[in-house]
Amino acid sequence: MDLGIAGKWALVCGASRGLGYGCAEALVREGVNTVIVARGAEALEAALATLRSVAPEDTRVLAVAADITTAEGREAAFSCEQGPGRDFDIVVTNAGGPPPGDFREWDEAAWEAAVHANMLTPIALIKATVDGMAERGFGRIVNITSSAVKAPIANLGLSNGARSGLTGFVAGLSRSKIAAAGVTINNLLPGAFDTERLRKITKNAAEQAGKAPEELLQARTRQIPAGRFGHAAEFGAICAFLCSQHAGYMTGQNVLADGGAYPGTF
Repeated sequence: MDLGIAGKWALVCGASRGLGYGCAEALVREGVNTVIVARGAEALEAALATLRSVAPEDTRVLAVAADITTAEGREAAFSCEQGPGRDFDIVVTNAGGPPPGDFREWDEAAWEAAVHANMLTPIALIKATVDGMAERGFGRIVNITSSAVKAPIANLGLSNGARSGLTGFVAGLSRSKIAAAGVTINNLLPGAFDTERLRKITKNAAEQAGKAPEELLQARTRQIPAGRFGHAAEFGAICAFLCSQHAGYMTGQNVLADGGAYPGTF
């Protein structure tokens, strides 16, 4: 299927590895000019090289090593040489989730950091780009959030709270006048994907339980109807579809990709 977005410009955050990289690769393969952003310069350069190797001819891939959760980092992305400035057609927001733990141990600074990274940063990126999208008559914003928005995870209270706040904000904005201007905003909710973050959280849980990480990974796999963890490439394919011309009638949605783990009807 031709997604109809070749030649568009995309900004993909947290794109040096994991789910962000999966989204960037899917868009690049569709011929979307893409600016990837991440904090780690070395991993980012490796991702850039790989993306350029799979990019169709004349598709541009640029990289900005910056912390997108800061105003300076966002300005660096918008000021990227040879990039489109703020005139992105597609924005994929993504920031590392806050650490797991017991809410009794989180002080106000921990909550502020979580809300800043996982709620206020996506809102800042939307604010900087959405009006330009509306003026041009096309825009796609996809926020990578978490399955915890649908089914909260006990030891991820910081993520549950911050991401739920973003979800509520998007629910209102996506249904405003920008919808009639051809701009959609959706949230993409990953369940258990085989990423560095999954293994880090599992390691933390294993240490607390006095078990081997592989034991916990196998136990979690058995709870997923698909019988496995997800892959970044298939997550990226869903993201690319949400960014496509074909998804213009989908907005304000929370698209869950979790291998069937969520047991609810709605």
